Amino acid sequence: MSRIVALSGSPSAASRTEAVVQYLATRLRGYGHDVTVQPVRTLPPGALVSADAAHPDICTVVDTVSRADGVIVASPVYKAAYSGLLKLLLDVFPQYALAGKKVLPLATGGTPAHVLAIDYAFRPMLHALGADHVMRGYFLLDRLITVDETGVSVEDDARGDLLSRVDDFSEALLATGDIALVS
Repeated sequence: MSRIVALSGSPSAASRTEAVVQYLATRLRGYGHDVTVQPVRTLPPGALVSADAAHPDICTVVDTVSRADGVIVASPVYKAAYSGLLKLLLDVFPQYALAGKKVLPLATGGTPAHVLAIDYAFRPMLHALGADHVMRGYFLLDRLITVDETGVSVEDDARGDLLSRVDDFSEALLATGDIALVS
């Protein structure tokens, strides 16, 4: 069983990004992974803004990531990059916090013009944190995500591709432990 941490970088409590992360976490748990979802917005803002790497809540997240086999880094796209909130957390991570981990970048946004954020904002940041196995990321248009009282749904146009990327991530993690993915 692989350990996965899913970092949700949305500042909104009613976040489509976070809803999709929760949806994907459920799928990954179904494959036998131990998944922890960490909404960055729930961390103490003072500790994030002051880069207090010694704060107990920040230490807990850093420790959870250090023990993970895989990390999902998800964020809405603002101004062609991941959220400032996510950046604040990643700034307190140790220099090689993602070394040896498989990392899946996911982004949501309002326009297809933001699709390049995966390659031009997420990837360099992930590599700067030592990630040597960054999976092919996925960008999901906001208008293809519906969140209501029954949960989250992703329109058919995007769901297949999104789930394929997540399944590839799962396969990569399971291959490390010589376990086959059963769908």
